[in-house]
Amino acid sequence: MIQSVNSLQSTFFTEKVVLVTGAAHGIGKGICEAFLRHGATVIGTDILDQELMEVKTELNEWLDMNEKSNRFDTYTCDITEVESVKLLVDYTIQKFNKIDVLVNNAGGVCGQIHQPVEEVSPEQWRKIFAVNLDAAFYTTKEVAPYMKKQNYGRIINISSGAGRSTSLTGIQAYASAKAGQIGFTRQMAQELGPYGITVNNVAPGFVISNPSTKKQWERMTMEEQANLVKSISVKRLGEPEDIAHPVLFFASDFASYVSGQTISADGGQQLF
Repeated sequence: MIQSVNSLQSTFFTEKVVLVTGAAHGIGKGICEAFLRHGATVIGTDILDQELMEVKTELNEWLDMNEKSNRFDTYTCDITEVESVKLLVDYTIQKFNKIDVLVNNAGGVCGQIHQPVEEVSPEQWRKIFAVNLDAAFYTTKEVAPYMKKQNYGRIINISSGAGRSTSLTGIQAYASAKAGQIGFTRQMAQELGPYGITVNNVAPGFVISNPSTKKQWERMTMEEQANLVKSISVKRLGEPEDIAHPVLFFASDFASYVSGQTISADGGQQLF
């Protein structure tokens, strides 16, 4: 994807430092690419060390070919552990002196599939909440003091259509955690707004962007796949860049008077 969008490079986010969670593949990687194309300095984090290193190599090779820049770095981190998040933020501040934009992208169904609610264990429930909601709380908690000090910040949470409606695959904890994240977005917008910090949310539709979503797609029958595409107004599945673009909007000065809002980036699947 990177070579196909060289013509879109700009300096729109020059001097901005962006922290992106869940950066090892799919939507998170696409968000990193988008910010880099528009001049930002980016640090991507994920628990998947090998995949994250592959992303680091790929994006830095692209930067070297285009501008001899050191604008992209990575840091392996389990963001469900508060102490690990503290170390991540400390590393970012020590290296880049600030954090202007936080994108809470990490999340997912943690390999789970639909089960009747009476069969869902407390451990399964908590695992999904940990990565989808607790992690967003931990990262926001740690970056907030730095953003307050500079009287500027952009926080963008990546939820899901499941958080605005229901889970496509019927996973109760996922729909609940993503709905909770949208509520967290609204509350943080109100709390942090006086400090020049906006907090917004992007709710993606179905994007085949990682091993989990690929498995979800492959479990569907051909008829189910066709019906899913049919339910989308633009009649196609999303791509990572389709999610990255509204993230760029929320992070930009064009959205300086927009906070506490959720954009559904789902091709018009859920119309409300």
